[in-house]
Amino acid sequence: MIKVVTDSTGGVPPDIIEKFGIRVVALNVHFGQDRVYRDGLDLTTAQFFEMLAASAQLPTTSQPSPGQFYKVFDELTQHGDSVVCIVISSGLSGTYQSALEASRMLPGAHIAVIDSLSVAGAVAMMVLTAAEMAAAGCSADEIVSCVEHLKQHTRLCFVVDTLEYLHKGGRIGAAATLLGTLLKVKPILVVDEGIIKPLDRVRSKRKAVQRLISEFEAAAVPGQSLQGMVMHAMVPDEADELETEMRQQLPCQRIIRPDVSAVIGTYTGPGVLAAAICPYRCPGVAETGG
Repeated sequence: MIKVVTDSTGGVPPDIIEKFGIRVVALNVHFGQDRVYRDGLDLTTAQFFEMLAASAQLPTTSQPSPGQFYKVFDELTQHGDSVVCIVISSGLSGTYQSALEASRMLPGAHIAVIDSLSVAGAVAMMVLTAAEMAAAGCSADEIVSCVEHLKQHTRLCFVVDTLEYLHKGGRIGAAATLLGTLLKVKPILVVDEGIIKPLDRVRSKRKAVQRLISEFEAAAVPGQSLQGMVMHAMVPDEADELETEMRQQLPCQRIIRPDVSAVIGTYTGPGVLAAAICPYRCPGVAETGG
């Protein structure tokens, strides 16, 4: 059997985790010197943003240790099962290196660690596709090949109320060019080649929704079915509007709604609205349901 592993930053919905037996390795959120929370386990999204609003100091985050991944990999491979592990971009976190190091501690096991070159719900789409393929009896090589295809054809965009959190958290990347120029303007950002880059600036979230849709329309291959994701932090009405627009204007066979994890929220702050698309199926791979 093939087992799928990921990290907590993808915000994979609980029903998907339960349905496919996906294993999630948690990152950590640190409030001050002595309060450490496991992302998604000790801290819900709502609890995190309440604490963030009350905190005078921005929290920090830390990647899982190789030992945390080793424990999961060892448990899953003891009976000969293979593992496909899909994690947050190595350009945004050291999580990939931790997972890779853990896989090397088990040289006799079949473990593929994939750098998604993406983040948040875009990773959740890859994880869901991998889990569906595993359930349908696809081989590890087929799953890895498909995920590699998906990650090269994924477009993730998001709009934030402020760049303050990305800047202070050291994850702003090329979007730093927008700092100091934003007065009553909403920056739209993309994850490209594994890092955050600027896309555009608009005056309102409504215009941001329109800009995201036009970006996805331009990225979509004519005649290709898509899957999408929408996620938000404390702006459910805006997320509902964006999902409606995506369903009406894009050939999305499904749209999932992952959570903004506490780790992701540390760098985006409240008010973030994000969406992504990627192919619904991979070339040469049989239909897998879902």
